[in-house]
Amino acid sequence: MHIIIGIIIMAISVAIVIKSEWMLNNFGSIEFFEHYLGSSGGTRLGYKLIGMLFFFIGLLIMTNMIGDFMQWMLSPLLKYSQPR
Repeated sequence: MHIIIGIIIMAISVAIVIKSEWMLNNFGSIEFFEHYLGSSGGTRLGYKLIGMLFFFIGLLIMTNMIGDFMQWMLSPLLKYSQPR
């Protein structure tokens, strides 16, 4: 089941990256992206970055590596919460 969910998330993220102009026209610009990523194309770049992040998450879900990745990502915080 995780393979199907991963593929669906990856397909949606590819659509977000390809259709960033459509998303800008329908949802408008995001001031955070405009301020930190550029003056006129920051929102498009922000939509593409969000799409690539979702693609990576979908790939992790599809390969069933999301648990190991989250454990690695949070290991600096989790090592202090483990009893000795």
